[in-house]
Amino acid sequence: MRIGIPTETKTLEGRVALVPAACGDLVRSGHEVYIQAGAGDKSGFSDADFEAVGVQILADAAALYGKAELIVKVKEPIQGDLDHLRADHLLFCYLHLAAEPALTERLLEIGLTGVAFETVEEADGSLPLLAPMSNIAGRIGVQVATHLLHQPQGGRGILLGGLPSADRGHVVVLGAGAAGGNAAQLAAAAGARVTVFDKRQDRLAQMMAIGPNVTALYPYVETVGEFVSRADMVIGAVLVTGARAPHVVTREMIASMQDGSVVVDISVDQGGCFETTRPTTYADPTYKVDGVTHFAVTNMPGAVPRTSSQALSAAILPYVQQMARSDWEQRSSLAKGVNVRGGKIVHPALM
Repeated sequence: MRIGIPTETKTLEGRVALVPAACGDLVRSGHEVYIQAGAGDKSGFSDADFEAVGVQILADAAALYGKAELIVKVKEPIQGDLDHLRADHLLFCYLHLAAEPALTERLLEIGLTGVAFETVEEADGSLPLLAPMSNIAGRIGVQVATHLLHQPQGGRGILLGGLPSADRGHVVVLGAGAAGGNAAQLAAAAGARVTVFDKRQDRLAQMMAIGPNVTALYPYVETVGEFVSRADMVIGAVLVTGARAPHVVTREMIASMQDGSVVVDISVDQGGCFETTRPTTYADPTYKVDGVTHFAVTNMPGAVPRTSSQALSAAILPYVQQMARSDWEQRSSLAKGVNVRGGKIVHPALM
């Protein structure tokens, strides 16, 4: 199989889908691996690092897409990528099509087979290719929001952990999966009062086990509204596999928050779980609604590309190895990951 790794073109996106060590394993398995020149630079992996393990460097995107059969990238294709994609390509990346109807239509027009990292699902319901980036996004969300709470950034001037004679900050986390769980852990470790909402009792129990400063509750609408109104920071991490995220926090709830509070919508890739969410980039990451700072960057893990690339590559390599075989759809988790094929929508969440 001819496997191609293009340079990511999303704004300030520095990740690379496969690190040199992973590429080396693919080469040893008999595959031809190509990478666009400079694709790993922002992650700290040079062209020479890839060449050392047998990867062939191609000068530009046209050459890369022209040579490859299986395209392995990180983020969804945007205009520059779409110009090079063909019907015979097998595309493997994050797609998030529920929030991107225009992209969905374009992929249908091209007629390729698109397998989305975020909808590859194992028999136990786990999402192994979404989890590593969700872990990172959860932590980045709290780190960024902590800074945005500082007064020079327009925040309330809150130190999350407080001090003797000073209150702790209050963090509300919506969703206790990979992203929300990591956000809750980091906020709790900083000493904040943390309230986590989730519908699953097992996840609520896991959150309570983090420490005595964590409260875990069922997300009744009135209860969510009550706690959001008093929060200094709200982290949205609601996920419905493959589908658009529901609006858990309404515009009225945002309006009830104090000026200088911060909300982070990790669900933005799937449309966002705040009614006031609109996608942003790291070039212009925040905006305010009713005095509340919103951070809704659609590639949060891209801020730490070396860490993210290493974590993502380790997660996806076994699946790439399978997809390089003609019988790849016999692996049910990959079959579930197919979003579009031959001009038709395949994944039920998109229908």
